[in-house]
Amino acid sequence: MQFIDLGAQYQALKAQINDQIQAVLDDGRYIGGPQIRELEEKLAAFVGRKYCITCANGTDALQIAYMVYGIGEGDAVFSPDITFISSTEPSKMLGATSVFCDVRPDTYNLCPESLERQIQAVLAEGRLTPRAVVAVDILGNPCDYDAIIPICRRYGLILIEDAAQSFGASYKGKRCGAFGQIATTSFFPAKPLGCYGDGGAIFVDDDELEQLIRSICVHGKGPRGKYDNVRIGVNSRLDTIQAAVLLPKFRALVDYEIDARQKVAERYNAALGAHFTTPFVQTGCQSVYAQYAILAKDTETRDRVVAHLTEKKIPNMIYYPTPQHALPVFGSEPSYGERFENANDYCARTLSLPMHPYLDEVQQQTIIDTVLEAL
Repeated sequence: MQFIDLGAQYQALKAQINDQIQAVLDDGRYIGGPQIRELEEKLAAFVGRKYCITCANGTDALQIAYMVYGIGEGDAVFSPDITFISSTEPSKMLGATSVFCDVRPDTYNLCPESLERQIQAVLAEGRLTPRAVVAVDILGNPCDYDAIIPICRRYGLILIEDAAQSFGASYKGKRCGAFGQIATTSFFPAKPLGCYGDGGAIFVDDDELEQLIRSICVHGKGPRGKYDNVRIGVNSRLDTIQAAVLLPKFRALVDYEIDARQKVAERYNAALGAHFTTPFVQTGCQSVYAQYAILAKDTETRDRVVAHLTEKKIPNMIYYPTPQHALPVFGSEPSYGERFENANDYCARTLSLPMHPYLDEVQQQTIIDTVLEAL
């Protein structure tokens, strides 16, 4: 059994993926081939954005988003305390300050009330300039954008949607990746839409932003090409072969994989809901369940379940064991008295079970039975 079974997915899509890869090999355009443009157009249309710009990975996508707005020294960037470091790593790299906010106790996404408290604390101190909010759709579950967007507008903050885990999810009729001035996603193999290596994408609606992002992605190229360097950029492009892999995977995601993920989650919820806190999805929203995370009643119970699953060779993970504010690399970042009670509680009790669209009912029942045995 696999935590995320990429082998099963490949067997289901083998003919289409092989044909796409062979087409790239026959054509020989390994950088910037026609599959790149085709993928970008399809992803932009699906999300509901004017532009999609692919890049080398999801972390680059976030760093480029920071670079586009000139975020750097003296700026405060607000983000949830539960996320992967790539959401806030560019702050440190570019000289800005990461200001962490607590998460909601139900979705584990950015807590709007904590966000506003932290913004006001930064303003009261007067040392930093509030610049941006990174809203992370954690575990594939969309943020509460009806609450977050007005806060960003009230304080004049840039909203960056980190949809690395949520491609395919939706919030009240809009796809994840459609929120904020700029949004990013990741095509890391384990993501709901993943390639066979690294890859990422950036979504915008503004014409000038699109041109600026494409320039930054290729060494700050100017109108006359990559030897006409007009700014400092990076080398961050999606390989054509990865685009070729993503095209049939994207079709499968839309056609049946999102629905299959819902069915697995529904069965887990029904079987485990009496014993664990199961994922909460807001009304009118759809999670893509990049991970299926449950909360045990306490750390001791969580650790007992993890040990039993491991003994029975059932894959399991903890997303995430440490909140961002407690990571050594962020030890000097200001907390402004925020206690991060929900984030600390989440990390103490969470565990994640196998979740992918090719998890059959026999495997699902084996996982459920093994979890309940541990109690």
